[in-house]
Amino acid sequence: MLKLHNILTRKKEIFKPFRKDWVGLYTCGPTVYNYAHIGNLRTYIFEDILRRTLEYAGYKVRQVMNITDVDDKIIREASVSEKNISEFVKPYEAAFFKDLAKLNIEKVWKYPKATAHIREMIKIIDLLLKRGFAYEMDGSVYFNISKFKKYGRLSRLKTRELKTGTRINLDEYDKKDIRDFVLWKKVKAREPFWKAPFGEGRPGWHIECSAMSMKYLGETFDIHAGGVDLIFPHHENEIAQSEGATGKQFARFFAEGEHLLVNGKKMSKSLSNILTLRDIEKRGFNPLAFRYLILTVNYRSKLNFTWESLVAAENSLKKLYDFIRGLSVPYSVRYKLYLTEYGTKLNAYQSRFQKAAFGDLDIPRALSVLWDIIYHYHKYPNQYDSKAVLALLYDFDRVFGLGLKAVKPEKIPQKIIELVKKREDLRKEKKWMEADKIREEIEKKGWIVEDTVSGPKIKRI
Repeated sequence: MLKLHNILTRKKEIFKPFRKDWVGLYTCGPTVYNYAHIGNLRTYIFEDILRRTLEYAGYKVRQVMNITDVDDKIIREASVSEKNISEFVKPYEAAFFKDLAKLNIEKVWKYPKATAHIREMIKIIDLLLKRGFAYEMDGSVYFNISKFKKYGRLSRLKTRELKTGTRINLDEYDKKDIRDFVLWKKVKAREPFWKAPFGEGRPGWHIECSAMSMKYLGETFDIHAGGVDLIFPHHENEIAQSEGATGKQFARFFAEGEHLLVNGKKMSKSLSNILTLRDIEKRGFNPLAFRYLILTVNYRSKLNFTWESLVAAENSLKKLYDFIRGLSVPYSVRYKLYLTEYGTKLNAYQSRFQKAAFGDLDIPRALSVLWDIIYHYHKYPNQYDSKAVLALLYDFDRVFGLGLKAVKPEKIPQKIIELVKKREDLRKEKKWMEADKIREEIEKKGWIVEDTVSGPKIKRI
């Protein structure tokens, strides 16, 4: 039984799909005017975890992620660089997909671009004009928020705060600007434009997501996901224009991921604390260490990024990878130090994992189940079959996405295995100095021995 926190109702609800055969999931993607920063990447990882969890629960998912390739920022930056918008966005779009690959974010079903769906946007705007939810003014078209009685339902805005009869022509604005928003912008000099029944111009930012989500997922679909910063105005306006055009419910669930802070502060140019995946890689970190860090905090809680927290995440990831490699070490290398009657069936761990993952994506708790398995495997090595443990961790990784199957077992030379056995025999005989000399010999050959309760672990230096 999968439960999700629905921003529409502010409650955890049992998820039941709108259709029997597939789940429609629309996730907010990048505006490709620059490299994605780590706050954006946290949202994309959350959306990936959401889809993975739905699939783990047995659903077939059609996920759509938009690519915004025309808006105020893109036009402004393209003009500064003296490029047309398609030429300007190309390297940032390519970088976006490289970031996804490095973070093991799986490809989605569709990546529609805004500029390829202008016709669908015009159709919705035309419907809104005919139904009285929109009006033309000075060559532009605006949505009349006073006509949509449910406006503010998602973001919990109060009716008295609405500035009816006033207009805003910008793509992005803050919560103070609760005014009629632009659907179609009148053509301006040196800006890209398209022809429409209501005049030459270009779409506003909000209309693109309504057009693309409904084209691929239908007028009503299951889940709309993104970051909390998009609740207002973006998602609020999507609901208004979509339901105004169709008369039907837009998305049944809204799932929103919280902010990522850097050293306790919101990222901004003025603080010079905007970080990208490139900044993380320049410091020598594995990008998946950042993904691991994201998994340690619930998606509905703020995450404070520090370099120290990333170091801790990478150390944990290395320990996990070492454990995966260690499962393939021949059992003859290990020594049964003692017997115990302790026994826990692996399916109990799987049950705990599923309860956490299906309980509104409680991934930190799910991750703790993984470490419980590792702890008990080390403490009671004779009670667990290594292949079964490995298979279970691979099963968990369908949700975590940490690339566990890509961790190749270390092929330990037979000579090293023989030296380790010899060292263990010397230790049993309490010949510590001779055992230390063997350890030194092993290290000179590029390997290290770690003594654990389940026996010696061998890995490369």
